[in-house]
Amino acid sequence: MTDLPVLTHWIDGAAGAGASTRTAPVYNPATGAVQRLVSLASAADVDTVVASAQAAYPSWRDASIAKRQGVMFTFRELLNARKGELADILTNEHGKVTSDALGEIARGLEVVEFALGLPHLSKGEFSENVSTGVDVYTLRQPLGVVGIISPFNFPAMVPLWFLPLAIAAGNCVVLKPSEKDPSAANWLAALLTEAGLPDGVFNVVHGDKEAVDALLVNPDVQAISFVGSTPIAKYIYETAAHHGKRVQALGGAKNHMLVLPDADLDLAADAAVNAGFGSAGERCMAISVIVAVEPVADELIAKIAERVKGLKVGDGMRGCDMGPLITEAHRDKVAGYIDIAHADGAEVVIDGRGIEVDGEASGFWLGPTLFDKVSLDSAVYTDEIFGPVLSVVRVASYTDGVAVINASKYGNGTAIFTNDGGAARRFQHEVQVGMVGINVPIPVPVAYHSFGGWKDSLFGDAKAYGPAGISFYTREKAVTARWLDPSHGGINLGFPQNT
Repeated sequence: MTDLPVLTHWIDGAAGAGASTRTAPVYNPATGAVQRLVSLASAADVDTVVASAQAAYPSWRDASIAKRQGVMFTFRELLNARKGELADILTNEHGKVTSDALGEIARGLEVVEFALGLPHLSKGEFSENVSTGVDVYTLRQPLGVVGIISPFNFPAMVPLWFLPLAIAAGNCVVLKPSEKDPSAANWLAALLTEAGLPDGVFNVVHGDKEAVDALLVNPDVQAISFVGSTPIAKYIYETAAHHGKRVQALGGAKNHMLVLPDADLDLAADAAVNAGFGSAGERCMAISVIVAVEPVADELIAKIAERVKGLKVGDGMRGCDMGPLITEAHRDKVAGYIDIAHADGAEVVIDGRGIEVDGEASGFWLGPTLFDKVSLDSAVYTDEIFGPVLSVVRVASYTDGVAVINASKYGNGTAIFTNDGGAARRFQHEVQVGMVGINVPIPVPVAYHSFGGWKDSLFGDAKAYGPAGISFYTREKAVTARWLDPSHGGINLGFPQNT
C-alpha cells in the first residue's frame, strides 16, 4: 500500500497534507481492490483547517451579495458541465451505478440553484415609524465557520445539501466527508476554487472519529450539519449542542410503504423495486418495509419477484441496474440478516447471496433480497439494515398498517399506494413521519422545501436545505433606529443659508 496515491486535505484553496501520518484505505467496491489511501487528520490538523476558515471569514462575510452569488452561479455552471467526471468518481468509490450517481448530482444541483436565490430569500423585514421617528428592521447575517459531516452513501449530494447555502450566506465551511469515499469532496473543493471562491472559504478535512470530535469541540466552529445513523446523530447533536453550537443532525430510518387493496399493484411493484434496491439500498430514504393490506400481499410479492429477475447486478461502469455495497464488512453484516430472517420464522422469497454478477468476483456483492411474513420483533424489521433488503409485513386493514408505521421509533419517510384520495388524505394527516409520499416511494422534497424526519430520524428541530437551511446558516439581528429630523435645532447639515 505504500505505493498507492494519498488523498490529502484541502486547505486554503489547495491540497495539503496535515501533520498526522495516519491513513485509511479507499476501495473500489466493484473489485475489492484498494485504489488509494486517504489522510486521517489529527485534532491539531482539524484546528489548523478551522483556523484557515476563520481567517478567511471576515472578508467573505463582507463580500457583496452580488459577488457571492456570482461565484455560486459559476460553480453551478461548472458542476453541470462536468457532472460526468463527478459521477465516475462516485461509481468508482461508492459503487453505485452511473444513473444513480448522475441522479445524486442532479439533486445536489437543485440546492445550488436554490442558493442562487439567496439575495431575495435572506431579506429582512422593515417596520416604519413604530413610534414617533423610530423604525425597526431585521438583518440576516452569517454565523462564521460551520462544519459539515457527511455520510458515505451520498458523497456529493449531502455536502451539496449544505455547502451552497452556507457559502452563499457568507459563512466559511469545513467539510469532513466519509473516509470510505472521500474523493468527491476534494473534486468539489477544486471546482469551487475554479469558480472563483476565495481561499479558505471552503475546506476539506479527512478523518475518522478523532477529526469529528475535534470539529464538535472547536470554539471557532459555530454550527454543525450532520447526516448519518441514529446513534451517531444523537451523539453529534448532544456533543455539539453541549459546546454551544447550532446543530442539524439527521439520523437513520426504517421507511414503510403502505399498499392498500385498491392500489395499482404494477405501479407499487415498480416503486418497491426502485426504492428498495436502488443504490443497493444504501440510502436513508430507501423503502425497507412493505406493509401490505390483505389480500394484496401474494400478488404484490409475485410482481416484485418477477421484476427482480430482470435486474442486472454488477460494476456500475458497465450499465448495470445495481452495484455492490460499500465495504466487505458492511456486505457481510447485511447478508447476515438473511440468517436472522430464517431463524425468526420469516419466509426468504429471494436470497441475494451468491448471485451471478457482471463484475469481479472479489467485489462486495449482495443481490436484492426479499422477505415475507416478517415479525415486528425481529431484528430484520427493527434494525436499519442499509442494504438491498426488502421486508413484507401483512396487515388486515388500513388502521393496522398505520399503527405499525407509527409504532416505529423512526420517522424519516413513508409512502402510501392507493387510488383512494380520501385514504391518502387521511394517511398524510395521521402518519407520524416527516416526509410522506402519495404514490411516490421516495418523497425527498425539492430544494425549495426542507428535508427532515421525525422521532429518532432527526435530533433537534433544524431540517436540511430549503427555508430551514437559510434560517440555519444565518442569524437574525433586530435594529431599532431613530434619526432626528433635519429641522431639529441641534443638527447643522451644512447647507448654505440665504440670510
